[in-house]
Amino acid sequence: MRTTVSSFIAVRQKRRPPVLSGLLLLAAAAEALLVHLGRSYGSTAHERMSSLPGDRIVARPDVVTNHAITIAAPPESVWPWLTQMGWHRAGWYTARWVDRLLFRANWPSADRLIPELQDVEIGSFIPDGPPETGCGFVVEELDPGRALVLHSTTHVPGSWRTKYGAALDWSWTFSLTPLHDGRRTRFHFRSRWMTEPWWFTIFGWLIVVPADFVMSRDMLHGVKERAERAVSLPRE
Repeated sequence: MRTTVSSFIAVRQKRRPPVLSGLLLLAAAAEALLVHLGRSYGSTAHERMSSLPGDRIVARPDVVTNHAITIAAPPESVWPWLTQMGWHRAGWYTARWVDRLLFRANWPSADRLIPELQDVEIGSFIPDGPPETGCGFVVEELDPGRALVLHSTTHVPGSWRTKYGAALDWSWTFSLTPLHDGRRTRFHFRSRWMTEPWWFTIFGWLIVVPADFVMSRDMLHGVKERAERAVSLPRE
């Protein structure tokens, strides 16, 4: 009887490594897929290789992401939704459940154009957190109806900078290209970032890039839905 029990335990122990290995491989494959989507969701190879305004800001990035979507509205109808973005402005058009889960201080993203938020110019500060954090973007380039470029070095908590020497240099480019004689728009969103030290770069690849798939996808579709709905409404 003891021999039988010992044999059973030995067989169970032999089975564990393959099961564990399989789970690890599955997790690695899922992470690789999320990293791929976080870097390239919706974009074409040509778009990923193309030059965009703002590329010069972070000249040697550790990470580059490209996301794109086609919108059934002209660029001039998409543009106002971009210029009003920001924390406690019109939001970033992400899903409300994402805001509730990760950013509880966020207001719901706006579903209408807000005239008083349209006066963005080069040098304008676009907040991305409560005022006491100092977190936000500066408008570096502005080509109305075509391109909006934002830049930040403030997305790392001050305590991380002081204690760990952590740094993040980050640019966002929102590019609008007219399609079909200007009746439609190709909306291309690119981020470029450089981080230090090494462990912060690894954190960016493994955590921030996969999360960017969720956030950027929501933002793309949020802009698309709002712009298309606006142009479909009857004019008074």
